[in-house]
Amino acid sequence: MLAKPLISAAEAAAHVKDGMVVQVGGFLGCGSPDALLAAVVAAGRKGLCLVCNDTAIYDLKNGRITGVAPLVAAKCVSKVITSHIGTNPETQRQMLAGETEVVLVPQGTLAERVRSAGTGLGGFLTPTGVGTEVEEGKQKLTVGDRVYLLELPLAGDVALLKAKRADRAGNLQFSKTARNFNPLMAMACATVIVEVEELVETGELDPDQIHTPGIFVDYIVVQAKGGRS
Repeated sequence: MLAKPLISAAEAAAHVKDGMVVQVGGFLGCGSPDALLAAVVAAGRKGLCLVCNDTAIYDLKNGRITGVAPLVAAKCVSKVITSHIGTNPETQRQMLAGETEVVLVPQGTLAERVRSAGTGLGGFLTPTGVGTEVEEGKQKLTVGDRVYLLELPLAGDVALLKAKRADRAGNLQFSKTARNFNPLMAMACATVIVEVEELVETGELDPDQIHTPGIFVDYIVVQAKGGRS
């Protein structure tokens, strides 16, 4: 397998254009590509539609800002599709002020919508959200004696992901729960850029320990020493 291009975080940010749908891995910042996100902020991107599990932690008082929170704070995004904003008061403020559109999606539904895009499914049926605001504008189908919502695939233009280790062919290993949404998003986006802590030669990774095959990866950014896992 051919080696994937190694690029800098700034070069990676150049692949993110204003208005794109950008999927970002992470769970409250765990498994998020901090260097890539910082580069997108530095590049001044605007109007992004951000797809993520949550908008991470924005706690200025205690100096704790994680994951995608800098994108929100810098007004890089105009729309967020996510399952949770409770730990980011800036996301809440922007939503209430009408500055940023926030679409809240049940976490399992969000994961399955992303997975559906990556596996070529036309959608899936779920009872989650029936009888609540979640069902508004969605098609409902009855199978047997149960009502389901039809949820549609959620694809992206660019995925910004984080992995523990990669080989030069782009095969990826994730660290424990830092895996979270990263493998799903790797399959669901047109361009996939991965920030990795360690780069090894092709063939050094145990095939049984590869979580995402290199066929899904387009570019690799090697994390600077001292970066956060």
